[in-house]
Amino acid sequence: MRDGKNGGAVDFLRRARQNPRGATAAEGLMRRAILLAVMLAGPVAAPAQTAPPATASADVAPPAEAPPADTYKQKDVLAAAEAVFGRGAEGAARLIEQAFRDFGEPNGYIVGREVSGAFVLGVRYGGGTLYSKVEGDMPVHWTGPSLGLDVGGDGSRVFTLVYHLDDTNDLFRRYPAGEGKVYVVGGFTATYNQRDRVILVPIKLGVGLRLGINAGWVNYTREGRIAPF
Repeated sequence: MRDGKNGGAVDFLRRARQNPRGATAAEGLMRRAILLAVMLAGPVAAPAQTAPPATASADVAPPAEAPPADTYKQKDVLAAAEAVFGRGAEGAARLIEQAFRDFGEPNGYIVGREVSGAFVLGVRYGGGTLYSKVEGDMPVHWTGPSLGLDVGGDGSRVFTLVYHLDDTNDLFRRYPAGEGKVYVVGGFTATYNQRDRVILVPIKLGVGLRLGINAGWVNYTREGRIAPF
């Protein structure tokens, strides 16, 4: 038994063969119908294009700078001491290297000059600039008496290493000073002075002759003073 739809199509084909003119007209109608359907459907969408993979920007941000160090490196201290004592000051370089072995890297240093004299009872006066990693640069002065078997006088360029100075206010006070030394013209000497955590290592280039052993203190102040006590 033939299906109704299939039978209708077969009958249409049979009639088209029997009437060629009618078949041609039917084909024309079919073409128009197809064209009309295409026009109603609208333009065919173009295939979506895949976006190219993102590439890293050429302008890459530079790495963050390391925070500044809070201590002075040995090479920087040696360069600063060379500016004070001149090139070829091997004695000062050896004393600085010894201080680095004993205490490590300082967080400050003092550059200045000092004069002192004694005949059993002695005095000293000095002044210079503190270079600090904590609070920057500032003027500093120091005075002090000495008592002991000490005769002579000297004038010195002074380069003092400063350790553990977290607050510059801690510098301005008295430090015990005991020195057993011989100054030879053009010679260097170093002493260690400590109060609480703060350690001072004054390195001096003397221009005079002073012999003896003395004990006393060094008082650091913000302003110069006449009385050494």
